[in-house]
Amino acid sequence: MTFRDLHHTEGAFVLPNAWDVPSALAYLADGFTAIGTTSFGVSSSQGHPDGGRATQQANVDLALALAPLDCYVSLDIEDGYSDAPDEVADYVAQLTVAGINIEDSTAEKLVDPDAMAAKIAAIKKRSPDVFINARVDTYWLNQDANPQNSIRRAEKYVAAGADGIFVPLAADPDELRELAANIAAPLNVLVVAGLSIRELGELGVRRVSTGSMPYGAAIHAAAAAARAVRDGEQIPHSVAYPDLQARLVEYENSGAHA
Repeated sequence: MTFRDLHHTEGAFVLPNAWDVPSALAYLADGFTAIGTTSFGVSSSQGHPDGGRATQQANVDLALALAPLDCYVSLDIEDGYSDAPDEVADYVAQLTVAGINIEDSTAEKLVDPDAMAAKIAAIKKRSPDVFINARVDTYWLNQDANPQNSIRRAEKYVAAGADGIFVPLAADPDELRELAANIAAPLNVLVVAGLSIRELGELGVRRVSTGSMPYGAAIHAAAAAARAVRDGEQIPHSVAYPDLQARLVEYENSGAHA
């Protein structure tokens, strides 16, 4: 089954989001066959806030580091790191990934949908096999946050060549059903509290991303472990050092650093 095929099966599949090699290896160990990345996790781990095109080079390096893994990788490239469609297409062409996420906002504001469509068309022309997941940030930014405006944007992106549409923070079941029914591409959403993966699939969702939630959970767990030691509380469960080391040894022996 190809990465594209995953989006065209009955029900929804979960795409966990990694921020480095160890987090991706952890997902692989749990049986995931496709892994996304989180721009927030990548930028935050380097001491930068999300957005601001801070992950441009880091994502090139991460794509290269994840390329040897036995899974599909979809890279979150923010807004493509440029307003020029050809420059965005050049950037994507150097990435060894199955898919990308590209968003229609810059500096916390929605961009003209025609400008986003031009980026998508340029990427598809240069890299026709890359799965383009076009992110509609209406709900994320609470700007024009309703199905009608989101669908209008999505229609332009699908016409330009987008293979999937991502509407993060869309969560109302009726609105999700309307989005899925009126967008001619697989619908991707973030995890929705109170709705199972099965229920999201029944609403028409085909891909559910974990976003930055696992990264936040990891930061929380790290602080909780340190507090437990300091305060004499029960030490929380963690992956044992030998297991983590074994994963990295196997990764290195696979020729990842060749």
